[in-house]
Order: sequence, then C-alpha cells, then structure tokens
Amino acid sequence: MIPMVDLKRQYQNLKAAIDAAIQNVLEDGQFILGPNVAELEKEIAAYHGVSHAVGVASGTDSLLLSLRACGIGAGDEVITTPFTFIATADVISLLHAIPVFADIVTDTFNIDPGKVEEKITSKTKAIIPVHLFGHPADMDPICALAAKYNIRVIEDCAQAFGATYKGKKVGTRGDCGCFSFFPSKNLAGYGDGGMIITGNEEMAKNMRLLRNHGSTIKYHHTTLGYNSRLDEIQAAIIRVKMKKIEEFNDKRRINADIYRTLIKRDDITLPIELPLCRHVYHQFTIRSKNRHGIMKTLQNENVSSAIYYPVPLHRQEVFTRQNISTENLTNSEICAAEVLSLPMFPELEKEEIEHVSNVINHAP
Repeated sequence: MIPMVDLKRQYQNLKAAIDAAIQNVLEDGQFILGPNVAELEKEIAAYHGVSHAVGVASGTDSLLLSLRACGIGAGDEVITTPFTFIATADVISLLHAIPVFADIVTDTFNIDPGKVEEKITSKTKAIIPVHLFGHPADMDPICALAAKYNIRVIEDCAQAFGATYKGKKVGTRGDCGCFSFFPSKNLAGYGDGGMIITGNEEMAKNMRLLRNHGSTIKYHHTTLGYNSRLDEIQAAIIRVKMKKIEEFNDKRRINADIYRTLIKRDDITLPIELPLCRHVYHQFTIRSKNRHGIMKTLQNENVSSAIYYPVPLHRQEVFTRQNISTENLTNSEICAAEVLSLPMFPELEKEEIEHVSNVINHAP
C-alpha cells in the first residue's frame, strides 16, 4: 500500500537523533515551557526573520490566540476562505465573532483578493488568508486592503512551513503567522503543537499571557487565558526535524515535478506554482470531474488518496445554523467537488510516484 504519508519512514531516518532528544527531556525533567520550547521559538523566529515566536498547544490555538491578541471579539467580522480545514473559521465563532467567506481562485485554491474587498464592512476587523496545500496566498493585494481599511491580517500557515511569496516566507507579511505541528505537516511533531510568529512585541507578550492561563507570575492572573503550552517533548522532536526542513521541502518539490511529468490526462488539472512563489506541497492536489472513478481505481491498486475538502465551510451544519452568507462562492463549490490529493511526503520513492501516475493514466 502506498500511503498518503508515511511517518514511520521519516522516524527511521531520524531515529537516533529523535530518540536522543526525547531521552534528554526525560532526564532533564522539565516538561512544560522548558528549554526546548524556548530554543525552538528562537530558531523559528530566526528562520523567518522576525523578532518573536510563541509556542502553543496546536495550530488551532495559534489562530485562536492570534485573534485574541488582535483584539477580535463579539460581533466583529473576520474574512476568510470557505475552502480550508474548519479550524480556520471555527476559532472566529468561538470568540463570538462572525466568519465571512470570500471565494477562492481555482488555480491555487487560495482566497481571491478580488473577492475580499466586496465583503468588507464597518464591522470587519481581520482577514485570515490560508496558504492552502503549501502554495502562498496572494499577499500583496490582501495587505493593501488591510492597510486601506485598517484591519488585521492573520496568516494561516498550517500547511505551508517554508513556503515563500516574493522572496519572503509566509507568515511574515501579516500581523502574525500561525503554524501547526500536527504529525502529517511539513514540519511536525508526534502529537499536537503550534507556533505563532510576529514582529509585534506587544502582541507576542499578550500571546504568552494567553497561552498560560492569563498569567506571567504563578497564581496571579490578569486576563482569562488558556492552557495552550507547547509540550517540551514535542518541541525537542520538532527541533530535530527543523534542521531538515529545507531538505524535506525540496524533496516534496522534486516529487511534485515527477508527478507533473508523468500524469498525462486531459481531464485532470495539475497543481500550479505561480511566479515569485515557492510551493512546498503539503499536498499534491489534482482536480478532475472523474474524481471518484480515479479514487476507486487507486484504491483497487493499493494507492491511498484523499479529498481535502469535500464540504466547503459555508455548507457545514455548524455555520449554516449561524445564517452565514453563501453568496458568490462558486469556485469553492467547484473545487470541493473535484479535488483529489495524492501521496506526498519527502520519503516517497520515484518508483512509487511512477506507479501512482501509471494507475491514474490508465483509470477509466
């Protein structure tokens, strides 16, 4: 079976370093907000060229705490894409703010800046662009709108660690960038974890307060916060993988190029990489009106595939109950009906890609 991602292969390649890192944490005896969290924060801040990085318990929490740090609250509107994992919009509603969905462009699956401005009202306080599947969203016009209307930009980089837009890493153009270390991500731990980056010292200070029950001094609490601290063991594991992130992303890009060379069907649209962007291929996602036929054929030949995401957020029951607008979201509907993601991970062998491509090419 060719899996979507094979975490065992990566572990075997890094086993000695990861086992040693975990053992060091166990022997040190510091498990919450210890030295590995502090060092990982420094390393990720330096990698992105920003002054602050704040480790949190998950990618979802990175978004939630960023919204809080940006002052988003009840009745505020936050514009985002309906074609993403639910966490992006879920956190907006959890703060009693209102998610407002703007349609995507079909070539990159990212939010369409041209559709954002028509959604802006006097209640709009932030935009959350998602760098979906590893391709950067078009940040220049998004940041221009934010400046024009004095609204915040929170970048959802959960699937795009190391991706670049016009020479700058994603997460560095907005007020803050949010990352997930879920095990399948490009940079990942062996459990949940997340990170926020920002150049704003006051926001970073607020995020550190929020992640630790609203406290900077033990048993003294100045605001309502959360238990959202990045685990020390996860930080130690991620630090090992961080040393390899460029190599991992380069291998994903090589694998994507092999797929592009080998898949030859007129009824399939392959993912693109726009000029001045560096795609890191968290997913290699094709589009086809014959998606289910291709998926069934792959399954019969022991090849995994997955649909991200079959139901756009504006069609999810949790949001339909909130009477959120579903107008002008045609591209999101089209992509939800046609996308299919193929196996993609750095350790994927060329022979495996050849097999997957051959099955697709000969599928009915």
